[in-house]
Amino acid sequence: MYNDVYRGKKVFLTGHTGFKGSWLSIWLTKLGADVCGYSLEPNTNPSMFKELNIKDKIYKSIYGDIINANKLEEEMLNFQPDIVFHLAAQPLVRLSYHEPVLTYLTNVIGTLHVIDVANCCNSVKAFVNVTTDKCYENKEVKRGYCEDDPLGGYDMYSSSKACVEIMTSSFRRSFLQEDNAMALATARAGNVIGGGDWAQDRLIPDCIRSINQNIDIEIRNPASIRPWQHVLEPLSGYLLLGQKLLEEGKKYAQSFNFGPKKESVLNVAEVAQKVCEYYGKGEVVVHKKDDLHEANLLMLNIEKAQEFLGWTPTLTIKEAIKNTVDWYKHFYQKDTDMYDFTLKQIKDYEEKFNERNGT
Repeated sequence: MYNDVYRGKKVFLTGHTGFKGSWLSIWLTKLGADVCGYSLEPNTNPSMFKELNIKDKIYKSIYGDIINANKLEEEMLNFQPDIVFHLAAQPLVRLSYHEPVLTYLTNVIGTLHVIDVANCCNSVKAFVNVTTDKCYENKEVKRGYCEDDPLGGYDMYSSSKACVEIMTSSFRRSFLQEDNAMALATARAGNVIGGGDWAQDRLIPDCIRSINQNIDIEIRNPASIRPWQHVLEPLSGYLLLGQKLLEEGKKYAQSFNFGPKKESVLNVAEVAQKVCEYYGKGEVVVHKKDDLHEANLLMLNIEKAQEFLGWTPTLTIKEAIKNTVDWYKHFYQKDTDMYDFTLKQIKDYEEKFNERNGT
């Protein structure tokens, strides 16, 4: 996969201690890249980053805040990366109601720091800026949102990511028009599931916690529909986009959606029930809603990624949930080397991707 483009490449990865960042660290290392991670320390216990000892598996791991522009600049200039994957963020909708200033400082100003520093680093040829499907002005329509639909956001997290999209486009037009400038793109993904996520207020981590504590799984919005996808789906899109940026540059310096196929879209209650089915235990009950607004319907149109990048989702929703549950079951049974198991899930995904996409 990826034309071996990452072998020997120096990759600067922000947010490497998080859920998606941990998976991407492992995958990039498998592809032969030298990964320099830059992130806050893991904020969950357990954390995938610590449990799998990822710090010792990658080239370099730095604990730092993207709000600290001076430290960020020092570390990136010292490393001289070929490509930047920016995943660091305050990623939780519900936390943004309680920490609006932190959300904007991290997601908007922090992202501007990373882009600006990368632009000053002559070695950087490509930059993949990861945002979210929630950057769209959500009218809760039944069609999927396209990349040229209006941006917006009801809550502070969603609106901060819409700001990031606008800022990224502005930066590209203002400073990255010369032929030798880095190629800067944004990637918008849906609700990601997979083993190793222990964040609060996320459906499957909450299900897993409840199952292992032998308590009912309480869900707030059983009928809400989200573009659920296994973590390896958007990561495969980010890696493919990075490949295109490295190989062909500004042609791909655009925004791309990475979401599931329409038949893989389920509501919250259906996903929770599938988790119980594959785990072999657990009981789902509806919990009284609070006053914090959450979208009921959100879907993505992925035709652009299919046409321009040749990317298409690989796993069915049932495969995604089963792979996720299998990861957690082995973790809690303590019968498996979880780093090796994670590598195996990546390898199995690559084989299915090649088989189902004819590559």
